[in-house]
Amino acid sequence: MSKFLKLIKNEKGATAIEYGLIAALIAVAAIGAMQGIGTKLNTTFGNVSNAL
Repeated sequence: MSKFLKLIKNEKGATAIEYGLIAALIAVAAIGAMQGIGTKLNTTFGNVSNAL
């Protein structure tokens, strides 16, 4: 029982989880931004290709 209480009081794991959640949020935002940029680039290259 004392090991379980020690585990609950340990804050290192909570900090690691918080950093993991922040990193996941940044990754989701970056993926969303890159998809938008990729769509615009695809349209631009398609216009250039049609012009040629």
